Amino acid sequence: MSEKKKESVLAGFKAFLMRGNVVDLAVAVVIGAAFTNIVNSIVKGIISPVVGAIGTKSLDVYTSCLKAPCGVDAKGEPTGVNIMWGSVLNATLTFLITAAVVYFLMVLPMAKYLSRQEARRKAREGVKETIEITELEVLKEIRDTLVAQRSVNGESARTPGARDAV
Repeated sequence: MSEKKKESVLAGFKAFLMRGNVVDLAVAVVIGAAFTNIVNSIVKGIISPVVGAIGTKSLDVYTSCLKAPCGVDAKGEPTGVNIMWGSVLNATLTFLITAAVVYFLMVLPMAKYLSRQEARRKAREGVKETIEITELEVLKEIRDTLVAQRSVNGESARTPGARDAV
């Protein structure tokens, strides 16, 4: 019984892994990691030097002292309580740039593509529906013409499906 239970658990796990959303999530994580490296390079190579032209090249050095005296003692240990808001600013900029890159290079083009696909599908359904309605109208006209011909020929008194006696 435990053999069968292990098999069903493994089969369930395999089915879980083969779902499209799990595979999509794995791809998203890999692409996100690659974008993170690119964005970190942009922040270090472009944003930081621009900020450096105004202040310092590294945003991490921007701090505020909450409890004085702030600094480093003779042993190299920090003294006081530093609020390192520069590193938070650096992380925020990195996040915003990453989000912008993902949105403008992946989400927006995919949304436009899916919108076009949906519009094409609706257009095809509309044409198919029009053709079906047109066919139905033609069949109704044929039926009405046949009924009118029977009534003109005096056959309207007969019941439908009745046969002539030989």
